[in-house]
Amino acid sequence: MSEVHVEVIYEGDHCIPCVYMANVVEVATAKFDREVRWNKVVLREKAGAKRFYELSNSLGRPAPIPSIFINGKLCFNTTPSVEEMEAAIRATNE
Repeated sequence: MSEVHVEVIYEGDHCIPCVYMANVVEVATAKFDREVRWNKVVLREKAGAKRFYELSNSLGRPAPIPSIFINGKLCFNTTPSVEEMEAAIRATNE
């Protein structure tokens, strides 16, 4: 399995859907050891705002908040189950 990069578009800890989505990603990615890395794209941080802009440009519209991108592609704009998240990670390498 080649490395997979998962990004969660994250408004902040006040955003309950963002927190739930990040929790699902954290649990799902833990099962893949070093094959998967993930991070929050925090909109209030300069680097996060820049990455949000890049991902939005790739979509041709603002990226949903919250959402999950895998290797730069929008995969979920609603919170998936842990099993759905794991399946999406596996499918990335098929």
